[in-house]
Amino acid sequence: MEPYKLFDAEYKFTCLIWDNEPINSTDLVKLCLAELGWKKSTTYTVLRKLCKRGSLRNEEATVTSIVKKEDAQKYESQMVVEKSFNGSLPQFLTAFLGGKGISNEEAEELKRIIEEATKS
Repeated sequence: MEPYKLFDAEYKFTCLIWDNEPINSTDLVKLCLAELGWKKSTTYTVLRKLCKRGSLRNEEATVTSIVKKEDAQKYESQMVVEKSFNGSLPQFLTAFLGGKGISNEEAEELKRIIEEATKS
């Protein structure tokens, strides 16, 4: 399995950790019950699974991420472009925008990102 691949429920779970880390595992159980409707056993099962896969760490009842949110998002977005658009970023952007416009600020930000990416 890919190192940054998180399934939907795992991603929601990991988002709670990213947003609250470091978090005590008891507090995580309470948070998962409130936010995801998970029982304690479900929380610990998913936590153990993601620790085993190397995404999270649970040491002395403190849970932290090993894989950072930006890395997971980068991986997921690359997989979408690769899988659905044959690796074509222009095709992805065309489909993503779907004929709707973007603001001048968004256009300027995209230009800056493209200029930075083409420097390397």
